[in-house]
Amino acid sequence: MLLLLPTAAQPPTAESPQPLCLDTPTAEPQREPLRHLIMGSPAGVRSAIHQLHVLRYAEQREWSQLLTIPPAGIVLTPSQGEVMSYLIRQRQRQ
Repeated sequence: MLLLLPTAAQPPTAESPQPLCLDTPTAEPQREPLRHLIMGSPAGVRSAIHQLHVLRYAEQREWSQLLTIPPAGIVLTPSQGEVMSYLIRQRQRQ
């Protein structure tokens, strides 16, 4: 099952760029991978990553580099039985 999160009102066409594919990581024994996705402006994403670091939830170096979302969107490939929860927070622009 693929989940496509389009970033434009138009669906992708044969001429449009391919969506960004994010694969499911391989789980370590006795561990469950949780994928965290932060989307927003570069400053907003960096700020959220910093806040999670301050809360001692995740080291900043553990995050990927910032990825530009292509016009075709993002494809997430969930494993059987995975679910998703989505949260939108508003932040003051600086």
